[in-house]
Amino acid sequence: MKQNMYSKDIILVLIATFFYMSSPMLVTPLITGFTESIGASAAVMGFVGGLMNLCSLFCRPLAGNLADRLSKYKVSLIGASFMVLSCIGYILAPNAAVVVVSRIINGVGFACCSVCMATWMSNMLPQEKIGSGMGVYGTMNALAMAVAPAIGVSVYQRFGYRTAFCIALAFSIAIIIVIQFIKDKGEPVRLEPNRESEDITDTKTALSKLNTAGQIPHFQLVEAKVLPVAFIIMLFAIPYCATQSFLVTYAEVRGLDVSVGMFFPSYAAALIVLRLTLRRFFDKLPFQIFLLAGSVSELLAIVLLAVMRNNIMMLLAAAFLAGGYGVMSSVCQSTAILLAGREKRGLANSTYYIGVDLGMTLGPMIGGALYGGADIRWFYPALAVTMPLAGLVYLVAGKGLKDR
Repeated sequence: MKQNMYSKDIILVLIATFFYMSSPMLVTPLITGFTESIGASAAVMGFVGGLMNLCSLFCRPLAGNLADRLSKYKVSLIGASFMVLSCIGYILAPNAAVVVVSRIINGVGFACCSVCMATWMSNMLPQEKIGSGMGVYGTMNALAMAVAPAIGVSVYQRFGYRTAFCIALAFSIAIIIVIQFIKDKGEPVRLEPNRESEDITDTKTALSKLNTAGQIPHFQLVEAKVLPVAFIIMLFAIPYCATQSFLVTYAEVRGLDVSVGMFFPSYAAALIVLRLTLRRFFDKLPFQIFLLAGSVSELLAIVLLAVMRNNIMMLLAAAFLAGGYGVMSSVCQSTAILLAGREKRGLANSTYYIGVDLGMTLGPMIGGALYGGADIRWFYPALAVTMPLAGLVYLVAGKGLKDR
């Protein structure tokens, strides 16, 4: 049954979305420092920083297929439970090995929740509102990605790492609580064969017909139609995630007198304004318009961060980064859903998130390589190459993406 944009179930999914994203995003800016504080080397710190998303990357195909086969409630519950376990691991971790295991568990849970929440939300939306609806969904993601790190850093500075991880645990528990009140459990659509018109006695034939009807969809690693979109969002995510992991260190090394803690809340505020302003255009303007505008906006953000000297330049960079990665994350996700079709929305979302995971994994790793192997002044100029590459992917993507 199609629901309107403000139904109770949609609002609850949006709230659960905020919590599932807040939990790992609160941990992200702290986990490398925490790992160092319990005796890890610099190499282990970098490995731990990208491990959750690396693990999540490999779990995406399974999560996407499960989302098309099981109820979204069940898979989200499994994912939230894994996230609870990972946060307990962070809180109790005596050494880096426990942190590594907890990051792996967190990656599995994050993969399940991210794919299922997005698919759950998209299935509740009318076809003509996919773009604007997923824009609102993306706003909750962006809000969590900006607010949660600020909360984590603030709590850490006052009470320490483990207390901050307790807040992440509370966010994970909140997911489990909220989804209990969602009436539409997101059951997969199953079509029964017409038993009156034909007598199916051969098992192989029966399975073939059920597959054709959509009851038992084939297992797929990715949705091929969505791969160009996944590569594009990966390239937009790399500078954002490198900034998320290294902005504090970057400012300290360069001796900049800026309030780094203001960056991500400012990013969130700018993104909320942009998405609310542009929500009607998400369903009307072609993909290439957003790609061009987003690329220019993210390049401006990179330039401003490269020459940053004060808070004004930093805040402008945050706003332009919101116009780049922030807006494109919603555009790419809604495009992925529309390209794949309703029966493969779980797989479409998992393929899209593969791109996000690659960006979130490569961002800190590339940032670490640049930080350790190059002059700090080349940190952001080197990241600027991602935007021309995103345009190149679009040019070779084919007619389907251009039409959409």
